[in-house]
Amino acid sequence: MLVDSYSQKILNMAFQFTGSRTEAEDLTQEIFLKVYSSLDKFDPDKNFTSWLLTLAKNHLIDEYRRTKWEKRNRDDFEDVLQRGQARTGPGAGPEAHALQAENRRILWLGLNRLPAEVRLAVILKELQGKKYEEVAEILGLPLGTVKSRINRGKLMLAKILRENKDA
Repeated sequence: MLVDSYSQKILNMAFQFTGSRTEAEDLTQEIFLKVYSSLDKFDPDKNFTSWLLTLAKNHLIDEYRRTKWEKRNRDDFEDVLQRGQARTGPGAGPEAHALQAENRRILWLGLNRLPAEVRLAVILKELQGKKYEEVAEILGLPLGTVKSRINRGKLMLAKILRENKDA
């Protein structure tokens, strides 16, 4: 079914945007309710995945604007930490796991400080591995704007991470 095919992709996108597993699950449900109520608006001549991701992106940004996520604390990193440990090689010691978990935590804190439109472009390109053209289609923006946002986001993120390292 539709939900089975795309739920993990939407959940990942929501999680990467919020940094919270609980919020991501709630947003994923909201997004699929919106998809279901908007199916009659889908143009069959267009790419369904791009349409779905665009709808998800719009919902995430609307929710961000409504709740001002960047002003709230982000304490729900348990899932990120578990993922970090799962990706560490089987021979790695506890120090490697701890360092990787701390690096991921700092990265999420940095991402959450980026403006929503910049954060989403960076997430789609750098974390989800989309091509610039795919990001431009999902965001409904010109390719040059997408490249600019991603570059600006990387520079901002590097500055934030440098500040955290020096602190």
